Amino acid sequence: MTERTDTPPAWDERTQLTTFLDYARATARAKCEGISAEDARRSPLPDSPLMTVCGLISHLRWNEHWWLEAVFLGEELVGPLAAATEEDPDPEMRTAVDVPLAQLLAEYEEQSVRFRKLVAEHDLDAKAVRSSRSGVHMDLRWILLHLIEETSRHNGHLDIVRELLDGRTGQ
Repeated sequence: MTERTDTPPAWDERTQLTTFLDYARATARAKCEGISAEDARRSPLPDSPLMTVCGLISHLRWNEHWWLEAVFLGEELVGPLAAATEEDPDPEMRTAVDVPLAQLLAEYEEQSVRFRKLVAEHDLDAKAVRSSRSGVHMDLRWILLHLIEETSRHNGHLDIVRELLDGRTGQ
């Protein structure tokens, strides 16, 4: 079972935010434990074919890349998100079914390690190089809070998908 804690080792704002994000990430990983390779690629929701365990993990990984590396640091958008179009807005979810879940989880952890390092190097009040889709240059604090919210929301999706696939429920 994946070890998780939402209790920070220190009580400063940065540590609290990063601890909650790490907790949400660990929860996503825990929801993947023991799922078959076939089920990880299957969508139990006929009207939401991209809603797979693989797709959700890929989305979480690439969402962190988008917010920290592409928006906050202004780096080039790479990976499946670079191919997003109006007709195919979520290629990271569509293409994920062709990638083993273990690889997606390893890539998510690698992205999380990069994220932790970059967050440690910047002030929480630092503004993003690029504006968000709404035209605002978010600060790092907002990006952390948004990723906590986004990851937690998708953990709920992982709960639903997992229960429909194999009956497993969890926290």
